[in-house]
Amino acid sequence: MKFGYLTGNHHGGIDPGDLAQELEERGFASVWYPEHTHIPTSRESPYPNGGQLPGTYFHMMDPFVSIGVAAARTSQITLGTGICLILQHDLIDLARTVASADVLASGRVVLGVGVGWNKEELADHRPDMPFSRRYGAMRERIAAMRSIWADETLQYLDELAPTLAAFST
Repeated sequence: MKFGYLTGNHHGGIDPGDLAQELEERGFASVWYPEHTHIPTSRESPYPNGGQLPGTYFHMMDPFVSIGVAAARTSQITLGTGICLILQHDLIDLARTVASADVLASGRVVLGVGVGWNKEELADHRPDMPFSRRYGAMRERIAAMRSIWADETLQYLDELAPTLAAFST
């Protein structure tokens, strides 16, 4: 059995490199860094676990910066996003960021993705995307990133461009 650790990854918590190093020394298989770019002040979306939104959601650090710091301090532990809100990123830039982090971490990066629960947060990034369409859009973006990573010519993006353009800001 393998054990991993999901951190709150906020500025008031433990340094992501220190955490990864301590977890690796204790035999953990992985550490996961979550993502929320911001919490809108006018949020109407309820916290999915009920009650008040935990303080770790505020001032959350960038998961890829944290992965970079953790990669520099460790050599074996798997470093993952738990989760990357894929629709809140430019597609090509995200593919490059993930690939760069994985190269610098010697192949230890796992991209955990999701669509998020906070309707207002997604709307701040993609005001033209219907919240109900987010799962389909996520599948399309995953397919496009796989193509980016596999093909030097990126022909798939040319075919997908009209679909992605419909949900761009």
